[in-house]
Amino acid sequence: MNEQELRKRLELLRSEHRDLDAAITALTESGSQDQLQIARLKKRKLRLKDQIAIFEDQLLPDIIA
Repeated sequence: MNEQELRKRLELLRSEHRDLDAAITALTESGSQDQLQIARLKKRKLRLKDQIAIFEDQLLPDIIA
């Protein structure tokens, strides 16, 4: 992947992460009793966070101080 593709994919992942955050908040605030669904959404959100970190590491060069 080139830098432009990485940045595009990173933005898509961030957008999905925000959407999941909003969905989790909405379910929690509505008093949803479906704890399994909320747990699955949180797990997916954590996976996205890990993927975002990987893409960010690829975009930012390591700088030895």
